[in-house]
Amino acid sequence: MATPLMTSRVENLAGSGIQLIPKEYVRPEEELRSIGNVFEEEKNNEGPQVPTIDLSDIEAEDQDVRERCRDELKKASMDWGVMHLVNHGIPDELIGRVKVAGQAFFDLPIEEKEKYANDQASGNVQGYGSKLANNASGQLEWEDYFFHCAFPEEKRDMSIWPSTPADYIPATSEYAKQLRGLATKILSALSLGLGLDEGRLEKEVGGMEELILQMKINYYPKCPQPELALGVEAHTDVSALTFILHNMVPGLQLFYEGKWITAKCVPNSIIMHVGDTIEILSNGKYKSILHRGLVNKEKVRISWAVFCEPPKEKIILKPLPETISETEPSQYPPRTFAQHIMHKLFRKTEEALENSKSLDDKTSHEDSKSV
Repeated sequence: MATPLMTSRVENLAGSGIQLIPKEYVRPEEELRSIGNVFEEEKNNEGPQVPTIDLSDIEAEDQDVRERCRDELKKASMDWGVMHLVNHGIPDELIGRVKVAGQAFFDLPIEEKEKYANDQASGNVQGYGSKLANNASGQLEWEDYFFHCAFPEEKRDMSIWPSTPADYIPATSEYAKQLRGLATKILSALSLGLGLDEGRLEKEVGGMEELILQMKINYYPKCPQPELALGVEAHTDVSALTFILHNMVPGLQLFYEGKWITAKCVPNSIIMHVGDTIEILSNGKYKSILHRGLVNKEKVRISWAVFCEPPKEKIILKPLPETISETEPSQYPPRTFAQHIMHKLFRKTEEALENSKSLDDKTSHEDSKSV
């Protein structure tokens, strides 16, 4: 017999044969106007495209070649804040193993996956879960997920990592280790792009000891009414950097120059987002772009997101002095990473309350802006 927890899984709901999605998954009217068929939108070659950055020369011996590569990375980070990375140095064979292992976990019966269920109510977010409503409108997202710390090794809770499939632990461990090396290369190039010492941004986000890599495998089941739902609602990442793999099913959309752009699927690439942490440190020179995930009725979409996060309390996030001038004053108040997360959650809750007309005290809303 299904437990209440199991019936809350989107995979269970999607497999139940429903033709209409529950009202909690239906997006607000203003969002629905911009949700279309993701397969048609991915084919669209008109308008701007997410940049593709070839990293093969990021550490080239020839200075001009090296700087050309870094300048392209800098430009994409300032203009878009998201890009496809190719020739990134992580073997295709390893990436293939990570994808096979992650998909194999989600192919397990729900009863097996439930052995790894998290308990969000008690603050334990690591493990297998589904999005709980965290705003006044009670909206849900069309996804299940698996979440855990992947690096550094001493911060991992191996009791959360699945023992089936057998390759999950070795493949994911090696991938996280190699991704950490890639993060160093990216942070180095972005530091130089701001006129800083090469190791400055890495140091500011915690260095090798304190920067944490969190793995989140997002599982988006087929949806009978994809025009009404979202896999992930619009947000910016709080991380320093986010690296994403996917199973070549389109779904990522970016809000660029006032409209939603669907990212094309680029073979052998890793999608990289600049997160809020780097936007703040750069005083807005590097962009943390608003993005969301669409679903469809034909194919399951899976993505593997790794969030590179600074320590929650040890570092005060604020624009670096070198990024501030009389003409470019500081755009962000000092906050710890934990305070930044709470600020975003509080603001989101306030907006939801206002939208649902249950907030009638305008003064309290204005006060919230200084939190």
